[in-house]
Amino acid sequence: MNDRKHKNLTDFLLTHAAEEKASFHMPGHKGGEAYRKWLSNETLDKLTRAPEALFGMDITEIPGADNLQKPEGLIREIEERYARLYDVRRSFLLINGSSCGLMAAIAAMVPRGGKCVVARNSHRSVFNGLWLAAAEAVYAYPRIDEKLGITLEVTPEEIERCLDEEPDAAAVVLTSPNYYGVMSDIKRIAEIVHERGKILIVDQAHGAHLRFFDEYAPYVGAGMSSNPRATAAEQLGADIVINSTHKTLATFTQSAIANICSDTVDADVFEEYLLSLESTSPSYLLMTSLDLNAQILENNGREAIQTWSDNVKRFRKEAGDIRGLEIFDHPLLDNTKILMDMSGLGLSGADLNSELMKRGVYSELTAGNYVMALTGIGNRRGDYDILLEALREIADEFSGGMSEREALKYGGEHRMPSLADVWSSVSRKGLNASDFKGSTELTPLSECVGRVSAAMLTPYPPGTPIVCPGEVISKEAVEWLNGFIKDGGDVLGVDGDGRVKVMMV
Repeated sequence: MNDRKHKNLTDFLLTHAAEEKASFHMPGHKGGEAYRKWLSNETLDKLTRAPEALFGMDITEIPGADNLQKPEGLIREIEERYARLYDVRRSFLLINGSSCGLMAAIAAMVPRGGKCVVARNSHRSVFNGLWLAAAEAVYAYPRIDEKLGITLEVTPEEIERCLDEEPDAAAVVLTSPNYYGVMSDIKRIAEIVHERGKILIVDQAHGAHLRFFDEYAPYVGAGMSSNPRATAAEQLGADIVINSTHKTLATFTQSAIANICSDTVDADVFEEYLLSLESTSPSYLLMTSLDLNAQILENNGREAIQTWSDNVKRFRKEAGDIRGLEIFDHPLLDNTKILMDMSGLGLSGADLNSELMKRGVYSELTAGNYVMALTGIGNRRGDYDILLEALREIADEFSGGMSEREALKYGGEHRMPSLADVWSSVSRKGLNASDFKGSTELTPLSECVGRVSAAMLTPYPPGTPIVCPGEVISKEAVEWLNGFIKDGGDVLGVDGDGRVKVMMV
């Protein structure tokens, strides 16, 4: 939606940067707070004292700057530092986001036309990778929290079922943690995958920080024993792990890291596929942010992570006393993701988000009954205090007449089908990319039941497709998507006139 309060995008960004606010959305550096807090004064001064700090560092592959397509100097040094930080065989810088790393991993590990087990709640980039590789997806279904309508973990038993049914699948691709912070049992899943001679690729886009929590502030799962649990896929047996460092750590948006963890993967083969997807004009500003993030983790990692962990624990403890507020918990939860529900006070997720924004709090995600606050390495203690105070004010304002508001709760007027029902209702036609050339038309979503989709219909966020190209659009899928749109959500693949690209009859 166009915002006519601002003259242009630059004006919007400058205005937003100058606002007093608490950022609980990506990127993890939180408006540069991570740099101001954890970089040396000398480095910070050089970065901020003159316009040249921004404009002058936007360069190309001049002598001495190294080349991402053939890193041998400064860029190779950054990669080696990340390999040490994550304790892996090889790390690669990604400047096209985790998406290009995932697509490269699929292309390198899955034979063209082969099969790959993928979690049905994977990010759209995974399905794009399969599409480009002409590979067939074998769906592994996550458990679902029906109350919130969110996906939970993919169980080891589900992976075992998929590999038993499709023994010729070459690899398994899982998202852990998922968008909501729920992790799968990667250690047991890795054992199952490797027993069958397959490759395990983990999309850890939302968990780039897990390795450092494991080292400096280990998690203790809700409802579990007091023993800390390892969470990072790199240490739990995954072969390839992709991390979006920009989501929770201190790098710029679109930067990420690909980690090769086992001897089973030929890093040189992976690199060749990666080079075919990475830009040949990489941003040195993005790579510099990866350098700065490495500096923070190397020099101040323990203090930064422990501070972050302490702030989250304190917030969760104090939030537990706020009337009408429910905070999602799960035994396998990365608790830096905070899902807040005040539907008991008659507030939908959209209502709660609106009230938070009035009080200077910007959240990551709004859907159904809940709002997600995505914390990061750059959040200050004051950010959590602002969020707590906002929630207390909202609770006070809306606590009266709770029973009268029950009818207004999200789902009272319309109940969307569960994701499980939607996914089970969608069937596949097994079409290839060439089948979609010049044979599609735009049709209103409400008239698409029974039609074969030529687009990926993806609620964003979280970026998990409801329908993929070549799948038959079901009544349940249309109902779910219409409900999501009605509640203010945005669906990629549905145009401004509510139309979807489908195969011509």
